[in-house]
This record gives sequence, structure tokens and C-alpha cells, in this order.
Amino acid sequence: MPESARKSLVILIYLALALSTIVVFWQVRNFSFINFDDNFYVYENPHVLNGLTADAVYWAFTTNLSAHWHPLTWLSLMLDCQLFGPSPGWMHLVNVFLHLVNTLLLFAVLKKMTGALWPSAFVAAAFALHPMHVESVAWIAERKDVLSTFFWLLTLAAWLRCLERPSAFRYSAALAAFAMGLMTKPMLVTLPFVLLLLDYWPLNRFANKNPEHKTGKRSVSFQLLISAGHLTVEKIPFFALSVISSIITFLVMKSGGVVSNINALPYKYRVANVFLSYARYIGKLFRPSNLAVFYPFDAHRFPIWQIALCALLLFTISAVVFRLRKNYGCLPTGWFWFIGTLIPVIGLVQVGSQSYADRYTYIPYIGLFIMIAWSLPQLLAKLLSAKPQRKIVLAVLMLTALTALGISAYKQTMYWNNSSTLFSHTLEVTNNNFIAHNCLGQDLYKQGKLVLAAEHFNKALQIKPNYANAIINLGCVSTNRGDLKQAIDYFQKALQMEPDNSVTMNNLAWIFATCPDPNYRNSSEAIRLAQRACRATGFADPGILDTLAAAFASAGRFDEAVITAQKALNLVNKNNKQIFGAIKSHLDLYKASKPLIEPVKVENSIIN
Repeated sequence: MPESARKSLVILIYLALALSTIVVFWQVRNFSFINFDDNFYVYENPHVLNGLTADAVYWAFTTNLSAHWHPLTWLSLMLDCQLFGPSPGWMHLVNVFLHLVNTLLLFAVLKKMTGALWPSAFVAAAFALHPMHVESVAWIAERKDVLSTFFWLLTLAAWLRCLERPSAFRYSAALAAFAMGLMTKPMLVTLPFVLLLLDYWPLNRFANKNPEHKTGKRSVSFQLLISAGHLTVEKIPFFALSVISSIITFLVMKSGGVVSNINALPYKYRVANVFLSYARYIGKLFRPSNLAVFYPFDAHRFPIWQIALCALLLFTISAVVFRLRKNYGCLPTGWFWFIGTLIPVIGLVQVGSQSYADRYTYIPYIGLFIMIAWSLPQLLAKLLSAKPQRKIVLAVLMLTALTALGISAYKQTMYWNNSSTLFSHTLEVTNNNFIAHNCLGQDLYKQGKLVLAAEHFNKALQIKPNYANAIINLGCVSTNRGDLKQAIDYFQKALQMEPDNSVTMNNLAWIFATCPDPNYRNSSEAIRLAQRACRATGFADPGILDTLAAAFASAGRFDEAVITAQKALNLVNKNNKQIFGAIKSHLDLYKASKPLIEPVKVENSIIN
């Protein structure tokens, strides 16, 4: 193909990738926030809502919220609020833009490494359109996925340039991109191992990889060992960054109370879940149906023979891949890319109640796409002798697969329109999903559908009796029904289960401070709980500071109430007129030496 025609074809592929991605995901511009993680990532996080301030930047680098250290993710969300305000539509579109850039970057990097145009295009298209990637794009809280992958691919691009013309500057550029990726999502710690896989194929940097080499077997093995050692040494700074990131992540998880719960789940179930999860991810690559935002942990429900079959599948594929490595170099690289990049989230260290998650495949699936894109043409070449016939068959297969993926991804994206749609669908395709019941109940509660909300909270408790979040929403429902005694009982029970839950403390303090019935008012307890909640949130949550101000006023300490309410007001984004106006009216009362007494309505937001 003439060079000018090839350049035109490359431009057309870029345009096709961009257009198909936009067609699938443009709909998210009208989507809402989801009441699952979006709350503490954005719409109830004053640090994020106030944009890029000095205090917010400091907070981003020091907080352990979400039990991970990803300051660049926080900064990107703050920048969104700085530019567009707290608009979910714009934040969704930023995610789409990053996903689009990742798709184009992936095509460029693979094309650069392999020189193969169509396999690179297929991998990029499958990455863009696979339904398992919808969660990473359509969920604002998963900004860390699309942003960290951008830095992952940027690292690969910079590394390739460094290999072409080695220099300290180019090496430093690759290292800097990797460091920024780790500050976006620590899952990227596996990237140095992927660089070694790419050295094997397609870069062919291992010595004597050529099967035609005539040296003795022992000599070849020895030289391969020396080569592997050299290639590892040149990546020591990358491995060092991975180690540092892992240590930081462990410390942040420990300070966030996650590490202490690691042994809560028996090790045998975690190991079983590893094999089940890998098998599920492989299955959903080819049949991406019944996708959900949350899959409850269920490894303990499977018979041992099914777990054994899943383990056998993994070991069999690994053995086949190893055996075919000389003629199909893409197989070991793609397979161990998939296996390796999933290790940080595969569940040996169980964080959260999920068994697996669609979002975890955002980078790992690239490995499986590589296996398919490069091995299938080789396989067809053995089955079909006529080259034109092979091209037609291959084109039909690829186009059919990509069209099916695109249609399925478009439909899957629609479920992310709002919380009710998302969690109603989740309940349809999963079993024993207490998280989905709770989140759907929260959304119904905010719509004023208290009876339906209570039904879902109770169903969540039937599945998981010690689930504090469901007990807290039941408390909110009881409060808004006027049954304060039951509400207080619910909140106190939840507080016994989670003594440091700032939401529960805030709700109780609000009742004790502002309740019109003197039988339930308790100023001293309101102050104590509100102060604890403020300390737990670093005195940075305007809603909790507003509660503390009301507690001070209830006790007749109006000077302290005025000071505290003013602090709360200073933290509120003025674009949020409802909250700003409410706190301002409370402040006016305290200035007039009047307590806040009103029908009780508490906040039901929960950090899941």
C-alpha cells in the first residue's frame, strides 16, 4: 500500500473510532449522579464542590477517603467543578472524552509497536465498545479508571519513544507519566511487568528469541536469562514506584479501617473467588450479559467441583499459551497481561463486599483483545489457503463482533441514566444484592416514596442483618414519618455497629438539637455527637457544621452558634442556593439569639 494511502486509511480509522465511541456514550450528557460513591466523590464533598482551592489541593494529597490515595483523581473532579460547577452532565462528558483519548492512544501505541494496522484498530475498537467498559465511562466516581488508563498509555507511548532514541529526558518523561498514573489509581502498579511482557512480544527485545538461532539449548537459555536480567534492571525505577505506591496504598487502607477487615472473610473463600472471577471475566468477554454495578460476594455458595473447573480452565489456557509461544508470541503477552493486571483487584486482599466488578476489566481486557486480534488471522491462514477469502472472513467476523458490542454497550449505558434505573436493573440480574436494595431505597426516599423505600431497606436487612446503612435509612424514614422514638432507636443501633459513622452522629444530633418535642431534645448530647461528627470529617462538611451550630443554639450558646454557622456558610458553594439559603437563615436566627426549632428532617446520604 502506498504511504499516502496508508496515512489516509489511518486517519479514517481514527475518525471511525472517535465516531463509534461518541455514538455509544454521547447519551450520558443528560445523566444524573448515582447515589453510590458519586456522593462522597462529588455532590456531597465540599472539597470537590468548591473547586481548586489551596485547602482542597492539600486535602487531595492527604485524605484517606475511599481508602485509596489518588490525589490526581480528586484534583480532576475539583477542576470539573471549577470549570462547570457541580454539573453531572459535564463530568460525564469529561469521562467520555478521556475514554475517547484512551481509545485513540491505544490504537497509536499498538500500531507503533507492531506495525499492524488492522489488529491494532480491532483492539482499540473492542476497548472502546465493550459493554464491560461502560461502568468505567458512565460512572462519574470511576473517573480514576479512565484517567489512570490515560497515564498508563501515555507511559507506554513515552517508553516507546525512549526505546527509539534513548535519553534521560525521555526516560524521565515515561517515569513521570507512570508516577501520575499511580497518583490516579494504584491498580497501575503492574505496569512494569507489562513492559517486560511487551519486551517479549511485540518488541522482541529478549536475546535469541529467534527460533532459527543455532546456538545450543543451554547457551540460549543462559543468554535469555542475562537478557531478562538486563531488561528488568532498566526498569528498576518503575518497580520502585510500584513498591512505593503499594506501601502508600496499604497505609491509607489501614488508616481508613480497611486492612483490619481483611481476615473477616476466610482465606479459602477468597482463593475460590479468584478462580471464579477470572473465569467470569473470560466468560463476559464473549457474552457480556446481566451486567451490574455491584455483584455480591458469593464464592461460598459454589460447590468445590465448579471452583476446580474454573482453576483447571486457567491452568489449561496458561499451558496452551506457553506451548504455542514460539509461533504465537501474542498469546503469552496478551494472556499474562490479562492475568497480571487483575492481580491487585482479584480479591486475595478483599476490599468491599463485591465478588468482582466490570470496571476492573478496563485495562486487563486489552490483553485478551490482543490475543484475539493477532492469533485469529494466523489461525485463519492455516484453515483458508486463499488470501482474499481469509480477508473477507476476517472482516465479516470483526465487523459483526464490533457491531454487536456497540449495540450492547449502548443499551448498557442507558441503565446509568439515574439511580432508580441502574439499581432496578441490578436487582433484575443479580441475587441477594443488599447494596442495590439500599441504594434503590435511598433514591425512593429522596422522591418521597417512603413506603417503597422502607421495603427495600428491610429487604437489604433480610439479606445482611448487620448492614448499618439500611438501618440508618430506616431511621430516616421513621423520622420523616414522625416516629422519632423508632428513628432514634434505629440511629443508636447503627451507631453501635459503626461508632465512627459521621452520618449517623449527624442525624442523631440534628434530632436532639432541633426537635419541636422537648421530650426528645437533648442539647448536651447533640453537641457531643455533632462535635464528634465534625472531627470525623475534619470540620469540612458544611451540613455537619450546621448541625453543630444548631446544637450550640439549642443550649443557648448563641455566640458559638453564630461562629460555627458562619464557618459552614463559608464552605458552601454559592451556586448551591438551596443549602446556602438554609444555612444563612439559620445564621440569622442565631444572631437574633433564637434556637432552630423545626419539623425534623434528616439527611439520608450514606457512604457505601
